[in-house]
Amino acid sequence: PAKEVDHGGLLFQDGNLISASLEALIQHLIPTVDYYPEKAYIFTFLLSSRLFMEPHELLSKVCHMCIEQQRLDEPVLDKVRIRKFGPKIIQLLTEWTETFPYDFRDERMIGHLKDMIHRIAPCDESYWKKMNQRLQNLNQKLATLNQSEDSTVKVNPGVSDKLVIIKTKPPSIQRDALSICNDPYTLAQQLTHVELERLSLIGPEEFVQAFVHKDNTKSCFSDQKKTH
Repeated sequence: PAKEVDHGGLLFQDGNLISASLEALIQHLIPTVDYYPEKAYIFTFLLSSRLFMEPHELLSKVCHMCIEQQRLDEPVLDKVRIRKFGPKIIQLLTEWTETFPYDFRDERMIGHLKDMIHRIAPCDESYWKKMNQRLQNLNQKLATLNQSEDSTVKVNPGVSDKLVIIKTKPPSIQRDALSICNDPYTLAQQLTHVELERLSLIGPEEFVQAFVHKDNTKSCFSDQKKTH
């Protein structure tokens, strides 16, 4: 029979996490001086947790627990301890910004992130430099996503109007796809590139959002990106 082990509120079966309270799962996400969560767990929990709480609430809780556990609110910090903890919390925040960049369109997320770095930066000035670079990368990513989102919004409402315009134009100036590219193979390649570019901008959280809406469940994405 499979062996079940309870470890700090986390129930494992044959080494696999099978059950836990939300509080225990959040604790399992938080790095310490000598612990960092597995990459697969970070992705899975950051994705599924939004069914129960909004991302800014989760990040607020994570930061609060880090402040308590690492005693970051004390006047004098344990620099040796923080220098071991700092790179790990920065790594966690970096993975979050890279995997779910849309979460950080919420100013509350940016506020929590900056507050955490502000608390650990006195122990190592490089933390600010690293996080500033991460924020620049995040801004570039969000700018790209926003441009794609804007173009999609602009294109969809105009499709029917364009069809009407094409029908009313003289035959001599009407064009179809094959008149622009008469090689079906090349045309198929170009269409595939367009589709792949669109698909690359779809985040995993959007699939969760779609399933939630499909089940007619109250969405926790009211202030998040709409799926197109």
